[in-house]
Amino acid sequence: MADGNRFFPAPRLILAALVAGVLAGAVAVYVSESGSGNNAPAQVAVGDSKDDVACAAKADRAKTVAAAATGQVAALLPADPPQSLKGLAFNSPDAKPMTLADHAGKTVLLNLWATWCAPCRAEMPALDALQKEMGSGAFEVVAVNVDAGNDAKPKKFLEETGVESLGYYRDSTMALFNDLKTRGLALGLPVTMLIDAEGCLIAHMNGPAEWSSPDARRLLETALGKSD
Repeated sequence: MADGNRFFPAPRLILAALVAGVLAGAVAVYVSESGSGNNAPAQVAVGDSKDDVACAAKADRAKTVAAAATGQVAALLPADPPQSLKGLAFNSPDAKPMTLADHAGKTVLLNLWATWCAPCRAEMPALDALQKEMGSGAFEVVAVNVDAGNDAKPKKFLEETGVESLGYYRDSTMALFNDLKTRGLALGLPVTMLIDAEGCLIAHMNGPAEWSSPDARRLLETALGKSD
């Protein structure tokens, strides 16, 4: 397990926040001085489908899990209320259309990233380390690239950052980001969501975090019910 400062020295995050670009005027990078993301409450748009109603009943569970988010992942917020994200669509590692529902039965840490996002470049090795250590039939880090264009640049980015364990999920249309933006969940990149095995949003964060830290591991053990 990497130590808490390996990927996120504070000066580096602050610099990243200052220099990270904006994609087509639509996506800004949000980073707090603590290096754990933007913890401003989001106004979450929730539907009234059967799935949303079932997820909303998990409000207490969301608060319990989010309470375990301390230290390097302290900016993670409980979903208020939890909502169904089963319909989120992107491409699988074999370039075929899929939705989050295809991960049913598995807790997912869903992360959106882009090659132009400086905090994403710092965060990806930590996400890769988390997947390598904790990835299983019960849990997966699903990191979705949202660059426009072909696969050449994102794949080069993953090679340069030493990513080996993450699957190559992709959405080149910005539809996934815009869906989450409409729901009040995505302010910029990176954005990360903790989703339970039934496709319910449990917690979310805008900005980077040290996902390979002991703090992140304790959080996920709580989400997976290993510390109950």
